[in-house]
Amino acid sequence: MAESGAPAPAAGGQPFNFKQAIGQMVQRSGSDLLLKVGRSPTVRVNGELAALDMQPLKPEDLKTLAEQIMTPRQVKEFAEKKEADFAIGVPGVGRFRTNIYQQRGTLAFAFRAIPYEVKTVRELLLPPVLEEIALRPRGLVLVTGITGSGKSTALAALINHINHHRRVNVITIEDPIEFLHRDVMSNISQREVGSDTLSFAAALRHVLRQDPDVILLGEIRDMETLDTALKAADTGHLVFSTLHTTDATQTINRVISFYPPHQHQEIRALLSTALQAVVSLRLVPRQDGRGRVPAAEILINTAAVADNIRDIEKALNIPDLIAEGTVSYGMQSFDQSLMQWYKDGAVSYESALFYASNPSEFALRASGINSASDRTFTEITGNQGAGRSQDFTA
Repeated sequence: MAESGAPAPAAGGQPFNFKQAIGQMVQRSGSDLLLKVGRSPTVRVNGELAALDMQPLKPEDLKTLAEQIMTPRQVKEFAEKKEADFAIGVPGVGRFRTNIYQQRGTLAFAFRAIPYEVKTVRELLLPPVLEEIALRPRGLVLVTGITGSGKSTALAALINHINHHRRVNVITIEDPIEFLHRDVMSNISQREVGSDTLSFAAALRHVLRQDPDVILLGEIRDMETLDTALKAADTGHLVFSTLHTTDATQTINRVISFYPPHQHQEIRALLSTALQAVVSLRLVPRQDGRGRVPAAEILINTAAVADNIRDIEKALNIPDLIAEGTVSYGMQSFDQSLMQWYKDGAVSYESALFYASNPSEFALRASGINSASDRTFTEITGNQGAGRSQDFTA
Protein backbone atom coordinates (compact mmCIF):
# COMPACT_ATOMS: atom_id res chain seq x y z
CA MET A 1 0.00 0.00 0.00
CA ALA A 2 1.44 3.34 -1.02
CA GLU A 3 1.79 6.25 1.35
CA SER A 4 1.14 9.76 0.14
CA GLY A 5 0.90 13.27 1.43
CA ALA A 6 3.44 15.65 -0.12
CA PRO A 7 2.02 18.39 -2.37
CA ALA A 8 2.43 17.94 -6.10
CA PRO A 9 4.24 20.95 -7.61
CA ALA A 10 2.52 22.72 -10.45
CA ALA A 11 4.60 24.44 -13.09
CA GLY A 12 4.09 28.18 -13.22
CA GLY A 13 1.65 28.50 -10.32
CA GLN A 14 0.60 27.52 -6.81
CA PRO A 15 1.40 23.84 -6.20
CA PHE A 16 -1.55 21.47 -5.94
CA ASN A 17 -1.76 20.28 -2.34
CA PHE A 18 -3.20 16.78 -2.53
CA LYS A 19 -3.16 16.25 1.24
CA GLN A 20 -5.12 19.46 1.73
CA ALA A 21 -7.71 18.44 -0.88
CA ILE A 22 -8.27 14.96 0.49
CA GLY A 23 -8.22 16.36 4.04
CA GLN A 24 -11.05 18.73 3.13
CA MET A 25 -13.02 15.80 1.75
CA VAL A 26 -12.64 13.94 5.07
CA GLN A 27 -13.50 17.06 7.11
CA ARG A 28 -16.74 17.44 5.15
CA SER A 29 -17.57 13.74 5.71
CA GLY A 30 -17.37 13.23 1.96
CA SER A 31 -17.27 9.83 0.34
CA ASP A 32 -15.23 10.63 -2.80
CA LEU A 33 -12.65 13.04 -4.18
CA LEU A 34 -12.54 13.49 -7.96
CA LEU A 35 -9.56 15.01 -9.75
CA LYS A 36 -9.40 15.87 -13.44
CA VAL A 37 -7.60 18.41 -15.59
CA GLY A 38 -9.29 21.78 -16.05
CA ARG A 39 -11.54 21.52 -12.98
CA SER A 40 -11.04 22.23 -9.29
CA PRO A 41 -10.90 19.16 -7.03
CA THR A 42 -14.47 17.96 -6.48
CA VAL A 43 -15.90 16.10 -3.48
CA ARG A 44 -19.06 14.05 -3.12
CA VAL A 45 -20.93 14.72 0.14
CA ASN A 46 -24.19 12.90 0.85
CA GLY A 47 -24.35 11.94 -2.81
CA GLU A 48 -23.97 15.53 -4.11
CA LEU A 49 -20.89 16.94 -5.91
CA ALA A 50 -19.25 20.18 -4.74
CA ALA A 51 -16.06 21.86 -6.01
CA LEU A 52 -13.39 22.76 -3.47
CA ASP A 53 -12.06 26.31 -3.32
CA MET A 54 -8.83 25.41 -5.12
CA GLN A 55 -7.29 26.22 -8.49
CA PRO A 56 -8.31 24.12 -11.53
CA LEU A 57 -5.92 21.22 -11.98
CA LYS A 58 -3.21 21.17 -14.64
CA PRO A 59 -1.93 18.05 -16.46
CA GLU A 60 1.40 18.28 -14.63
CA ASP A 61 -0.40 18.34 -11.23
CA LEU A 62 -1.92 14.92 -11.80
CA LYS A 63 1.14 13.51 -13.53
CA THR A 64 3.26 14.40 -10.49
CA LEU A 65 0.62 13.02 -8.11
CA ALA A 66 0.62 9.72 -10.00
CA GLU A 67 4.40 9.46 -9.69
CA GLN A 68 4.14 10.05 -5.93
CA ILE A 69 1.40 7.59 -4.97
CA MET A 70 1.82 4.72 -7.45
CA THR A 71 4.17 1.75 -7.16
CA PRO A 72 6.18 0.55 -10.19
CA ARG A 73 3.76 -2.37 -10.59
CA GLN A 74 0.78 0.01 -10.65
CA VAL A 75 2.53 2.27 -13.15
CA LYS A 76 3.13 -0.76 -15.40
CA GLU A 77 -0.51 -1.88 -15.08
CA PHE A 78 -1.75 1.61 -15.92
CA ALA A 79 0.53 1.84 -18.95
CA GLU A 80 -0.90 -1.44 -20.25
CA LYS A 81 -4.58 -1.01 -19.36
CA LYS A 82 -5.01 2.78 -19.17
CA GLU A 83 -6.62 2.39 -15.72
CA ALA A 84 -5.68 0.88 -12.36
CA ASP A 85 -7.22 0.22 -8.93
CA PHE A 86 -5.25 0.33 -5.68
CA ALA A 87 -5.43 1.60 -2.10
CA ILE A 88 -3.31 4.31 -0.49
CA GLY A 89 -2.75 5.64 3.00
CA VAL A 90 -2.38 9.38 3.63
CA PRO A 91 -0.61 9.93 6.99
CA GLY A 92 -2.83 11.73 9.46
CA VAL A 93 -5.82 11.66 7.11
CA GLY A 94 -6.96 8.11 6.27
CA ARG A 95 -7.07 5.26 3.76
CA PHE A 96 -8.52 5.56 0.29
CA ARG A 97 -9.53 3.25 -2.53
CA THR A 98 -8.05 4.80 -5.66
CA ASN A 99 -8.80 4.55 -9.35
CA ILE A 100 -6.63 6.26 -11.98
CA TYR A 101 -7.84 6.51 -15.56
CA GLN A 102 -7.47 8.63 -18.67
CA GLN A 103 -9.95 11.10 -20.10
CA ARG A 104 -9.28 13.21 -23.20
CA GLY A 105 -5.69 12.06 -23.10
CA THR A 106 -5.01 13.32 -19.56
CA LEU A 107 -4.96 11.65 -16.15
CA ALA A 108 -7.92 11.59 -13.79
CA PHE A 109 -8.38 10.16 -10.28
CA ALA A 110 -11.26 8.97 -8.12
CA PHE A 111 -10.56 8.48 -4.41
CA ARG A 112 -13.05 6.69 -2.12
CA ALA A 113 -12.68 7.16 1.65
CA ILE A 114 -12.23 3.94 3.65
CA PRO A 115 -12.82 4.25 7.41
CA TYR A 116 -10.06 2.77 9.58
CA GLU A 117 -12.64 1.35 11.96
CA VAL A 118 -15.07 -1.25 10.66
CA LYS A 119 -18.57 -0.37 11.89
CA THR A 120 -21.06 -2.94 13.11
CA VAL A 121 -24.30 -3.88 11.38
CA ARG A 122 -26.28 -1.84 13.91
CA GLU A 123 -23.98 1.19 13.79
CA LEU A 124 -24.63 1.27 10.04
CA LEU A 125 -28.40 1.17 10.73
CA LEU A 126 -28.72 -2.04 8.73
CA PRO A 127 -31.48 -4.53 9.64
CA PRO A 128 -30.40 -6.79 12.54
CA VAL A 129 -31.40 -9.88 10.51
CA LEU A 130 -28.04 -9.39 8.72
CA GLU A 131 -26.33 -10.50 11.93
CA GLU A 132 -28.20 -13.81 11.70
CA ILE A 133 -27.29 -14.14 8.01
CA ALA A 134 -23.59 -13.58 8.82
CA LEU A 135 -23.61 -16.50 11.25
CA ARG A 136 -25.09 -19.02 8.80
CA PRO A 137 -22.76 -22.04 8.49
CA ARG A 138 -22.79 -22.22 4.68
CA GLY A 139 -24.28 -20.78 1.50
CA LEU A 140 -23.95 -17.77 -0.83
CA VAL A 141 -24.77 -14.26 0.38
CA LEU A 142 -24.90 -11.56 -2.30
CA VAL A 143 -24.78 -7.86 -1.39
CA THR A 144 -25.94 -5.75 -4.31
CA GLY A 145 -26.54 -2.16 -5.38
CA ILE A 146 -25.24 0.53 -7.67
CA THR A 147 -21.75 2.00 -7.26
CA GLY A 148 -21.55 3.94 -4.00
CA SER A 149 -24.53 2.23 -2.35
CA GLY A 150 -22.49 0.85 0.55
CA LYS A 151 -21.85 -2.73 -0.57
CA SER A 152 -18.23 -2.85 0.63
CA THR A 153 -19.12 -1.24 3.95
CA ALA A 154 -21.94 -3.71 4.55
CA LEU A 155 -19.71 -6.67 3.66
CA ALA A 156 -17.04 -5.43 6.07
CA ALA A 157 -19.67 -5.26 8.82
CA LEU A 158 -20.72 -8.86 8.12
CA ILE A 159 -17.12 -10.11 8.26
CA ASN A 160 -16.61 -8.06 11.43
CA HIS A 161 -19.65 -9.76 13.01
CA ILE A 162 -18.25 -13.19 12.14
CA ASN A 163 -14.85 -12.14 13.53
CA HIS A 164 -16.44 -11.36 16.91
CA HIS A 165 -18.67 -14.43 17.14
CA ARG A 166 -17.11 -17.43 15.33
CA ARG A 167 -13.78 -19.26 15.42
CA VAL A 168 -13.39 -19.77 11.67
CA ASN A 169 -10.84 -19.29 8.90
CA VAL A 170 -11.78 -16.38 6.62
CA ILE A 171 -10.12 -15.83 3.24
CA THR A 172 -10.85 -12.63 1.32
CA ILE A 173 -9.90 -11.90 -2.31
CA GLU A 174 -10.16 -8.18 -3.00
CA ASP A 175 -9.17 -5.68 -5.69
CA PRO A 176 -7.98 -3.67 -3.83
CA ILE A 177 -8.17 -4.43 -0.09
CA GLU A 178 -10.32 -1.73 1.46
CA PHE A 179 -11.19 -2.41 5.12
CA LEU A 180 -8.45 -3.92 7.29
CA HIS A 181 -9.61 -6.71 9.63
CA ARG A 182 -7.60 -7.73 12.70
CA ASP A 183 -8.06 -11.23 14.10
CA VAL A 184 -10.42 -11.38 17.08
CA MET A 185 -12.02 -14.82 17.21
CA SER A 186 -11.49 -15.64 13.53
CA ASN A 187 -8.33 -16.14 11.50
CA ILE A 188 -8.63 -13.63 8.63
CA SER A 189 -6.32 -13.65 5.58
CA GLN A 190 -6.85 -10.77 3.15
CA ARG A 191 -5.43 -11.23 -0.35
CA GLU A 192 -5.12 -8.34 -2.82
CA VAL A 193 -5.15 -8.97 -6.55
CA GLY A 194 -1.82 -7.86 -8.01
CA SER A 195 0.24 -7.89 -4.83
CA ASP A 196 -0.83 -11.12 -3.07
CA THR A 197 -2.16 -13.05 -6.06
CA LEU A 198 -1.79 -12.60 -9.82
CA SER A 199 -5.52 -12.45 -10.56
CA PHE A 200 -9.00 -13.27 -9.28
CA ALA A 201 -8.98 -16.42 -11.39
CA ALA A 202 -5.61 -17.56 -9.98
CA ALA A 203 -6.73 -16.97 -6.40
CA LEU A 204 -10.04 -18.73 -6.95
CA ARG A 205 -8.36 -21.82 -8.39
CA HIS A 206 -6.55 -22.34 -5.08
CA VAL A 207 -8.86 -20.83 -2.45
CA LEU A 208 -10.58 -24.10 -1.56
CA ARG A 209 -7.17 -25.62 -0.74
CA GLN A 210 -6.51 -22.91 1.87
CA ASP A 211 -8.95 -24.48 4.37
CA PRO A 212 -11.49 -21.63 4.37
CA ASP A 213 -14.75 -21.68 6.35
CA VAL A 214 -15.74 -18.26 5.01
CA ILE A 215 -14.77 -16.77 1.62
CA LEU A 216 -15.24 -13.16 0.56
CA LEU A 217 -14.93 -12.36 -3.16
CA GLY A 218 -14.74 -8.62 -3.75
CA GLU A 219 -16.97 -8.79 -6.82
CA ILE A 220 -18.44 -11.35 -9.18
CA ARG A 221 -17.24 -10.18 -12.58
CA ASP A 222 -17.50 -13.28 -14.77
CA MET A 223 -18.86 -16.80 -15.01
CA GLU A 224 -15.66 -18.36 -13.64
CA THR A 225 -15.89 -16.34 -10.42
CA LEU A 226 -19.60 -17.08 -10.08
CA ASP A 227 -19.06 -20.77 -10.75
CA THR A 228 -16.45 -21.01 -8.00
CA ALA A 229 -18.66 -19.06 -5.57
CA LEU A 230 -21.68 -21.31 -6.19
CA LYS A 231 -19.69 -24.53 -5.91
CA ALA A 232 -17.93 -23.38 -2.74
CA ALA A 233 -21.28 -22.40 -1.20
CA ASP A 234 -22.78 -25.74 -2.22
CA THR A 235 -19.93 -27.71 -0.65
CA GLY A 236 -20.24 -26.29 2.86
CA HIS A 237 -18.55 -22.88 2.77
CA LEU A 238 -20.09 -19.50 3.58
CA VAL A 239 -19.40 -17.21 0.60
CA PHE A 240 -19.94 -13.44 0.41
CA SER A 241 -19.73 -11.35 -2.76
CA THR A 242 -21.24 -8.37 -4.57
CA LEU A 243 -23.08 -7.69 -7.81
CA HIS A 244 -24.01 -4.39 -9.46
CA THR A 245 -27.74 -5.15 -9.51
CA THR A 246 -30.57 -3.04 -8.12
CA ASP A 247 -32.80 -5.57 -6.33
CA ALA A 248 -33.25 -9.25 -5.51
CA THR A 249 -35.19 -10.12 -8.67
CA GLN A 250 -32.57 -8.56 -10.95
CA THR A 251 -29.82 -10.27 -8.94
CA ILE A 252 -31.23 -13.76 -9.49
CA ASN A 253 -31.84 -13.04 -13.17
CA ARG A 254 -28.26 -11.73 -13.51
CA VAL A 255 -26.79 -14.87 -11.91
CA ILE A 256 -28.76 -17.09 -14.31
CA SER A 257 -27.83 -14.91 -17.31
CA PHE A 258 -24.10 -15.51 -16.73
CA TYR A 259 -24.67 -19.00 -18.16
CA PRO A 260 -25.78 -20.13 -21.64
CA PRO A 261 -29.49 -21.08 -21.99
CA HIS A 262 -28.85 -24.83 -22.05
CA GLN A 263 -27.42 -24.59 -18.50
CA HIS A 264 -30.20 -22.50 -16.98
CA GLN A 265 -32.09 -25.45 -15.47
CA GLU A 266 -28.89 -26.75 -13.85
CA ILE A 267 -27.91 -23.33 -12.50
CA ARG A 268 -31.41 -22.66 -11.16
CA ALA A 269 -31.22 -25.94 -9.24
CA LEU A 270 -27.73 -25.13 -7.88
CA LEU A 271 -28.70 -21.56 -6.96
CA SER A 272 -31.86 -22.75 -5.19
CA THR A 273 -29.76 -24.84 -2.79
CA ALA A 274 -26.60 -22.68 -2.52
CA LEU A 275 -28.17 -19.23 -2.05
CA GLN A 276 -28.65 -18.01 1.52
CA ALA A 277 -29.68 -14.39 1.01
CA VAL A 278 -29.65 -11.35 -1.26
CA VAL A 279 -29.17 -7.95 0.40
CA SER A 280 -29.74 -4.96 -1.90
CA LEU A 281 -28.90 -1.43 -0.76
CA ARG A 282 -29.82 2.15 -1.64
CA LEU A 283 -28.49 5.15 0.30
CA VAL A 284 -31.12 7.83 0.96
CA PRO A 285 -30.32 11.38 2.18
CA ARG A 286 -31.48 12.10 5.73
CA GLN A 287 -34.12 14.76 6.12
CA ASP A 288 -31.92 16.68 8.59
CA GLY A 289 -29.01 16.74 6.11
CA ARG A 290 -26.76 14.70 8.43
CA GLY A 291 -25.63 11.98 6.05
CA ARG A 292 -27.65 9.13 4.56
CA VAL A 293 -29.51 6.06 5.77
CA PRO A 294 -29.61 2.65 4.05
CA ALA A 295 -32.84 1.42 2.51
CA ALA A 296 -32.41 -2.34 2.31
CA GLU A 297 -34.23 -5.08 0.43
CA ILE A 298 -33.61 -8.48 2.00
CA LEU A 299 -34.45 -11.83 0.43
CA ILE A 300 -33.92 -14.99 2.50
CA ASN A 301 -33.83 -18.27 0.58
CA THR A 302 -36.80 -20.05 2.18
CA ALA A 303 -38.37 -23.24 0.79
CA ALA A 304 -40.89 -21.14 -1.16
CA VAL A 305 -38.13 -18.94 -2.65
CA ALA A 306 -36.04 -22.01 -3.56
CA ASP A 307 -39.05 -23.58 -5.34
CA ASN A 308 -39.58 -20.36 -7.32
CA ILE A 309 -35.91 -20.17 -8.35
CA ARG A 310 -35.81 -23.86 -9.29
CA ASP A 311 -38.95 -23.96 -11.46
CA ILE A 312 -37.90 -22.81 -14.93
CA GLU A 313 -41.55 -22.83 -16.10
CA LYS A 314 -42.57 -20.12 -13.63
CA ALA A 315 -41.62 -16.45 -13.66
CA LEU A 316 -39.79 -15.15 -10.60
CA ASN A 317 -42.23 -13.82 -8.03
CA ILE A 318 -39.74 -12.39 -5.55
CA PRO A 319 -41.71 -9.28 -4.37
CA ASP A 320 -44.65 -11.39 -3.18
CA LEU A 321 -42.34 -13.92 -1.54
CA ILE A 322 -40.56 -11.11 0.33
CA ALA A 323 -43.94 -9.78 1.52
CA GLU A 324 -44.92 -13.25 2.75
CA GLY A 325 -41.63 -13.66 4.62
CA THR A 326 -41.53 -10.30 6.39
CA VAL A 327 -42.85 -11.46 9.75
CA SER A 328 -41.52 -15.03 9.83
CA TYR A 329 -38.07 -14.56 8.29
CA GLY A 330 -37.19 -10.86 8.58
CA MET A 331 -37.40 -10.21 4.84
CA GLN A 332 -38.27 -6.74 3.60
CA SER A 333 -38.71 -4.82 0.36
CA PHE A 334 -37.16 -1.46 -0.48
CA ASP A 335 -40.55 0.20 -0.16
CA GLN A 336 -41.15 -1.31 3.29
CA SER A 337 -37.73 -0.08 4.39
CA LEU A 338 -38.36 3.38 2.97
CA MET A 339 -41.81 3.57 4.57
CA GLN A 340 -40.28 2.83 7.97
CA TRP A 341 -37.59 5.48 7.53
CA TYR A 342 -40.29 7.95 6.42
CA LYS A 343 -42.58 7.15 9.37
CA ASP A 344 -39.66 7.58 11.77
CA GLY A 345 -38.91 11.00 10.29
CA ALA A 346 -35.44 10.05 9.06
CA VAL A 347 -36.15 10.76 5.37
CA SER A 348 -38.52 13.13 3.62
CA TYR A 349 -41.58 12.01 1.68
CA GLU A 350 -39.96 13.29 -1.54
CA SER A 351 -36.77 11.30 -0.99
CA ALA A 352 -38.67 8.14 -0.06
CA LEU A 353 -40.82 8.48 -3.17
CA PHE A 354 -37.77 9.08 -5.38
CA TYR A 355 -36.00 5.92 -4.18
CA ALA A 356 -39.11 3.71 -4.01
CA SER A 357 -39.37 0.71 -6.35
CA ASN A 358 -43.07 1.40 -6.91
CA PRO A 359 -43.63 5.15 -6.33
CA SER A 360 -47.37 5.11 -7.10
CA GLU A 361 -48.11 2.36 -4.56
CA PHE A 362 -45.82 4.04 -2.04
CA ALA A 363 -47.70 7.32 -2.45
CA LEU A 364 -51.05 5.60 -1.92
CA ARG A 365 -49.82 3.82 1.18
CA ALA A 366 -48.23 6.98 2.59
CA SER A 367 -51.62 8.71 2.26
CA GLY A 368 -53.32 5.85 4.14
CA ILE A 369 -54.89 4.10 1.16
CA ASN A 370 -54.40 0.36 0.79
CA SER A 371 -56.43 -2.64 -0.29
CA ALA A 372 -57.39 -5.51 2.01
CA SER A 373 -55.14 -7.88 0.03
CA ASP A 374 -52.13 -5.56 0.05
CA ARG A 375 -49.22 -7.18 1.94
CA THR A 376 -46.50 -5.08 0.36
CA PHE A 377 -46.15 -2.77 3.37
CA THR A 378 -46.31 -5.21 6.26
CA GLU A 379 -44.81 -3.41 9.27
CA ILE A 380 -41.09 -4.04 9.78
CA THR A 381 -40.69 -2.18 13.07
CA GLY A 382 -37.56 -3.45 14.78
CA ASN A 383 -35.92 -4.61 11.56
CA GLN A 384 -34.00 -1.41 11.04
CA GLY A 385 -32.59 1.16 13.42
CA ALA A 386 -34.26 4.47 12.58
CA GLY A 387 -33.66 7.59 14.57
CA ARG A 388 -30.03 7.01 15.50
CA SER A 389 -27.47 9.64 14.62
CA GLN A 390 -24.74 7.57 12.99
CA ASP A 391 -24.21 8.09 9.27
CA PHE A 392 -23.85 5.23 6.82
CA THR A 393 -20.53 5.41 4.98
CA ALA A 394 -20.65 4.16 1.41
